[in-house]
Amino acid sequence: MLTKPVLELIYDAASIQRWNDHIRPNKGFTELDKQSHKMMYAYVLAKTEESDRKAKINWKQLIEGGIFEFFHRIVLTDIKPPIFHKLMAQKGDLLNDWVLEQLKKEGLDQIKGGFFDRFQRYLKDPEYSYFEKRILKASHYLATNWEFEIIYNMNKNRYGIEITKEEIENQIEDHYDLAGVQKIILGKKTRNFLSLVGQLRFQQRWAQSPRVPETSVLGHMLVVAILTYFCTEELGGCDRRVVNNFFSGLLHDLPEVLTRDIVSPIKRAVPGIDEIIKEIENAQIEEKIFPLIPSTWIEEFRYLVENEFISRIKREGKIQFVTSEEINEYYNDDIYSPIDGEIMRGCDHLAAYIEASLSIAHGITSKYLKEGLDSLKERYENKYIASIDFGKMFDYFKQ
Repeated sequence: MLTKPVLELIYDAASIQRWNDHIRPNKGFTELDKQSHKMMYAYVLAKTEESDRKAKINWKQLIEGGIFEFFHRIVLTDIKPPIFHKLMAQKGDLLNDWVLEQLKKEGLDQIKGGFFDRFQRYLKDPEYSYFEKRILKASHYLATNWEFEIIYNMNKNRYGIEITKEEIENQIEDHYDLAGVQKIILGKKTRNFLSLVGQLRFQQRWAQSPRVPETSVLGHMLVVAILTYFCTEELGGCDRRVVNNFFSGLLHDLPEVLTRDIVSPIKRAVPGIDEIIKEIENAQIEEKIFPLIPSTWIEEFRYLVENEFISRIKREGKIQFVTSEEINEYYNDDIYSPIDGEIMRGCDHLAAYIEASLSIAHGITSKYLKEGLDSLKERYENKYIASIDFGKMFDYFKQ
């Protein structure tokens, strides 16, 4: 079961500002935003290797590597990259041991399924997940470069900016053997897809209310993906279930880059408006997003993003709606390609509840935050979803 300190630690990433010694936009440049964008790049690079090169990707290890690196970076906070890399080169083992000890104190070792053991192995064994580590490293520098292209124009006269530019370009060049890196650098359509995704860094959650820490739609998507991953591990989910749930969570608010966030009061105001919004979102995805990804990815992509909050499986080539309880009992097998929409919905609401609760705890509140808190608290009182005790996790943040 997730502990309260682990949940709070995830949100520490929303307070870590990137490029904070440069002139930069005042939104969209937190560590949480960067890590979410990085995992989007990782998805594209891995899919490209799989489809173009027939490479064997261990998708679960790719996801876990991204989560391991996410927590590692949170603990080490905002160390400047040149210093960080020198420290890791000279004292990497000791630093990794210290990071693991801090995370153990927060309760990360209580995650079921051997998560913490794999975390240790990931940091200590250079051969473990070697190819997935390369994809994640390339994704890291591509996401950094996306930020830097904005930063660069604001800091052209700043001393050292050309050195930073050259260092990033050199790191990307070291990964040119990856087909996806070549396509992105050449400006192919997948680059446009990832640039479009990047716009979600600047779309604020709870737009009607001031809030601390502020979170973007893109950052929220990663939080939901990580929470859904942990819940799936708690249930002993098969590998395909883990992978599907993570990426469905990571992509679940993608339509908002086209529609922007439509707040809950509007959705509740008119009966049937939810269905209309969903139809519009699906049409927008078909018209604006699918043309930006390879046609061979579309079927899987559609399965991940449509009906995102309904649990589903694939059976004899057809999508079948089921409950997550039924997945636990009958369909927890790779052959059914299960997705727990119900659990993801619970994680989406838990993320919203934590966002409101943390802000109120910081002394920043509004009627919208209080209404959201009260509504969700009542909805999840003593609630279980597929044997996951969501009521307990909501109770952690009860005001």
